[in-house]
Amino acid sequence: MRIGILGLGRIGAFHAATLAGLGAVESLVVCDPAAGAVRAAAERFGARVADSPAELLAGGVDGLVVAAATDAHPALIRAGVDAGVPVFCEKPVARTMAEGTEVLKAVAGREVPVQIGFNRRFDAGFAAARAAVRSGELGPLHTVRSTTLDPAPPPAAYVAASGGIFRDCAVHDFDMIRWVTGREVTEVYAVGGNRGAAYIREAGDADTASAVLTLDDGTVAVVSSSRHNGRGHDVRMELHGFADSLAVGLEDRLPLRSAEPGVTFPSGTPHDFFMDRFAAAYRAELTAFTEVVAGARPSPCGIEDALEAGWIAEACTLSLREHRPVTVEEVRRA
Repeated sequence: MRIGILGLGRIGAFHAATLAGLGAVESLVVCDPAAGAVRAAAERFGARVADSPAELLAGGVDGLVVAAATDAHPALIRAGVDAGVPVFCEKPVARTMAEGTEVLKAVAGREVPVQIGFNRRFDAGFAAARAAVRSGELGPLHTVRSTTLDPAPPPAAYVAASGGIFRDCAVHDFDMIRWVTGREVTEVYAVGGNRGAAYIREAGDADTASAVLTLDDGTVAVVSSSRHNGRGHDVRMELHGFADSLAVGLEDRLPLRSAEPGVTFPSGTPHDFFMDRFAAAYRAELTAFTEVVAGARPSPCGIEDALEAGWIAEACTLSLREHRPVTVEEVRRA
């Protein structure tokens, strides 16, 4: 199949390399305003270059990967669906929930599948945790802990346009809590602060934040996020049930060290980048998209799922700003 890629920044170039290595993908068509990026893709992967999204879609692609700037996502998703081309789009669906909801309405009932990029759904550990919860082997859950700690903050320009730590970073934790537990979040209470890069504070954001989430069956979930984790990129989930407990990310490259005498675990080189931590998941995610394109499976993460994680992020953002509990229904109605 021929796959088109719109956007060749860091994640777009990474996706291009991944797609080029998949057996189902015969060729790539790329488009990006940066001439150097498209030239590099053409030379490295033998990709054909399109001068515009319209030209790319008119060129007979079988699937479309959207890795452009967030503001372009709504129009590009709609363009792909209107052209009858299955779409993979990096999260978020749109910069605002209102825009994202409009995209959902615009493509509702159409036969063209859309997959949103929440790569942790394709990580082996998270998938095993989901299976353990759904099988009942942990018993009813009472506590979930989800962690995303980055080793260093992104650039100031990125932070200023990110929408904040809950919308940009913790939204992955929110998606995993829903996906692994099969439950919905009803209420949140969030806190945060700044003890690091001044430009994060100046952007009105927090560099470290936590949220307590109440799920619809009474399970309590605690989400921890930070832009400053000196030991490495730390992504974990703990699931505690009445019968058993399970952890995702408890492996030799976990960026923690033990204070217990004689304990050497973990002894591996800590993960220092999300693309390193989730390299296999990204490959599995795009492999799944080729199956969506081929009609062999439905979208594993549609727009509606992506928006549900977004509503939780909205509730946490409001809770942090106003220092109070917020229900997800409150922000959904706003």
